[in-house]
Amino acid sequence: MSARLPVLSPPRWPRLLLLLLLLLGAAPGPRRSGAFYLPGLAPVNFCDEDKKSDECKAEIELFVNRLDSVESVLPYEYTAFDFCQASEGKRPSENLGQVLFGERIEPSPYKEDDKIRWASRWDYILESMPHTHIQWFSIMNSLVIVLFLSGMVAMIMLRTLHKDIARYNQMDSTEDAQEEFGWKLVHGDIFRPPRKGMLLSVFLGSGTQILIMTFVTLFFACLGFLSPANRGALMTCAVVLWVLLGTPAGYVAARFYKSFGGEKWKTNVLLTSFLCPGIVFADFFIMNLILWGEGSSAAIPFGTLVAILALWFCISVPLTFIGAYFGFKKNAIEHPVRTNQIPRQIPEQSFYTKPLPGIVMGGILPFGCIFIQLFFILNSIWSHQMYYMFGFLFLVFIILVITCSEATILLCYFHLCAEDYHWQWRSFLTSGFTAVYFLIYAIHYFFSKLQITGTASTILYFGYTMIMVLIFFLFTGTIGFFACFWFVTKIYSVVKVD
Repeated sequence: MSARLPVLSPPRWPRLLLLLLLLLGAAPGPRRSGAFYLPGLAPVNFCDEDKKSDECKAEIELFVNRLDSVESVLPYEYTAFDFCQASEGKRPSENLGQVLFGERIEPSPYKEDDKIRWASRWDYILESMPHTHIQWFSIMNSLVIVLFLSGMVAMIMLRTLHKDIARYNQMDSTEDAQEEFGWKLVHGDIFRPPRKGMLLSVFLGSGTQILIMTFVTLFFACLGFLSPANRGALMTCAVVLWVLLGTPAGYVAARFYKSFGGEKWKTNVLLTSFLCPGIVFADFFIMNLILWGEGSSAAIPFGTLVAILALWFCISVPLTFIGAYFGFKKNAIEHPVRTNQIPRQIPEQSFYTKPLPGIVMGGILPFGCIFIQLFFILNSIWSHQMYYMFGFLFLVFIILVITCSEATILLCYFHLCAEDYHWQWRSFLTSGFTAVYFLIYAIHYFFSKLQITGTASTILYFGYTMIMVLIFFLFTGTIGFFACFWFVTKIYSVVKVD
């Protein structure tokens, strides 16, 4: 494929623009430029019977994968019923993602004589899903929220905090120090270890694992390495990345547990390796038992189940132990201020600065950034629609990270000004409460958008939804904690403390 491009003079363009053009497959050339398709699925040429060769096929092979229904989430093999029969032939092997989604690929009895041009093979899908304008509306809606929060954070950081820090640093006498007010009053308690520090550190480790996995998976999907044409590639990539990211999970959990003053490092690394993954696997196994009982093709074969356990126990767990070893070996995180021996009494809080109202309010704005994109994701999972807009999804992912960070920092600042220094769990739960809104929306989606009937399908829907909610809770909660940890460390490192 080639396209006419105007002659460009490379020296006049920044290197960043040239790199961007290269990634888009449109690097400047003398008069013509050849585009290429990034790895995901290699193009195939088709031609007439008399012109066929090793490089040009004459017959298009059609395969079938499963039978779906709008009234059930139970997929079945194509040949599970008498009215659908597959042709005999070599059966292609499925990847891990296809097996997890219940696809069992078999040769099709149908023959295709029309020679699906590679460039137009997705036209029927794209034309049947004209949602691009809605996606742009979602992006603009999210950007407005981000701009609003960014303005608030900038006002606090550049105006309020700057004035506070300047005023605090001018207090040299003892009498002035006794008149301290606001967030400086809690400098001796701000880094006091939280309650249930073991559990929080384990959540942070698992959340870091999920955060990195999501970023890398979406980044590769945007580049075309995980094309929707290569079915199951996205899920396979996510599972493999999660297995290989055990090291950062163990490292982060160990580092923060040590900074919280914990000493039971064996318990910490075991919980990091087995608590959250164990909950997910237990839920997944129960759902799989239901699928087995219903005879669905989505039931994971015993051999695949053993392979998943082997990946978990033989690769992920050892990598988590390695990360925890290096995390505990390093010195504890140094805080900019010392912690007093006697905890400061927290004054009576107003309604808006109490923990629960702040946590509930904190999840609204991040959810507002993603709920439109969430509709398309749920459609692709439960309504059997093709999801292909990974560029939009990656942009929404970045906006979600920024929104979670800024919303949590804002609420953290307000609580510190109210002399409440219990920020660790609050920052995690404030951002993580977005997952509760996710659950509420999933319940609304079930009753308003789906036509699912039957007890098994209902249990499966909510069982898999709980897995997604837990993963999203750890993901967003970790973002909020890291944002507040950076914020608190930053503001107390520039204040003079006697």
